[in-house]
Amino acid sequence: MTTTFASVVPSVGNVIEANRTAGTGTLVGYLPVGFPDLATSIDAAVALVDNGVDALELGVPYSEPVMDGLAIQKATQTALAAGFRVRDVFTAVEAIRSRVEAPVLVMTYWNPVLQYCPDRFADALVAAGGSGLITPDITPDSAAQWLAISDRTGLDRVFLAAPSSSDARLAQTVAASRGFVYAVSTMGITGARQDVDAAARSLVGRLRAAEARNVCVGIGISTGDQVAEVLNYADGAIVGSALVTALAEHGVAGVGRTAAALAQGRSR
Repeated sequence: MTTTFASVVPSVGNVIEANRTAGTGTLVGYLPVGFPDLATSIDAAVALVDNGVDALELGVPYSEPVMDGLAIQKATQTALAAGFRVRDVFTAVEAIRSRVEAPVLVMTYWNPVLQYCPDRFADALVAAGGSGLITPDITPDSAAQWLAISDRTGLDRVFLAAPSSSDARLAQTVAASRGFVYAVSTMGITGARQDVDAAARSLVGRLRAAEARNVCVGIGISTGDQVAEVLNYADGAIVGSALVTALAEHGVAGVGRTAAALAQGRSR
């Protein structure tokens, strides 16, 4: 008999809290939906969880990915060329949640949500078993519609905080976020880097001062050592480009091996 987890939607905040109590950090893994095709992207996401990833961030392929690095841009372009449609996101979330218990967040620029209809998008995500949205290109002061919809549906809403943000903006971001605050460790586009930006530690400290309970650091993390470094001061580490590259070069088995290596940093 196949175990189905989708009936109980997990909260990423609860996962972070449980890991904190257990003395470990949280590893969040990003992959775009539909790369290299829909079925493989679903299998790859499941492989992440099977190999130690605590929460999933599924990217919505978009024609103007202004914040994404080269590896993710190439992957999303492949997905779009293969015929990706926004409704595929809900198919993927439902399929993944039927196989794993981990929370599934959707990372999306706001324009695809607007084109689909925000209320319709949120309702479909809830029905599929999704936990919430990460919205990199809107700030709380421009997100009144999304704040109202997420309050209605109970979806988590994750906003980004950057080192360049003022203290007032950070406080606003903390107040509006639910699940965690996404601390962008480097300025500019995403992509694996040799060193995690030292600005991340300072940014997390500022977010703590603004009373953020859960802070996850993303952009630039590509090794288990970097995961461990980030988890010394943050609640979670978010990895994207390294996983996308592994999937592109070595398939589902390869992305699983990469996830397992990254997960070793959770408890160091």
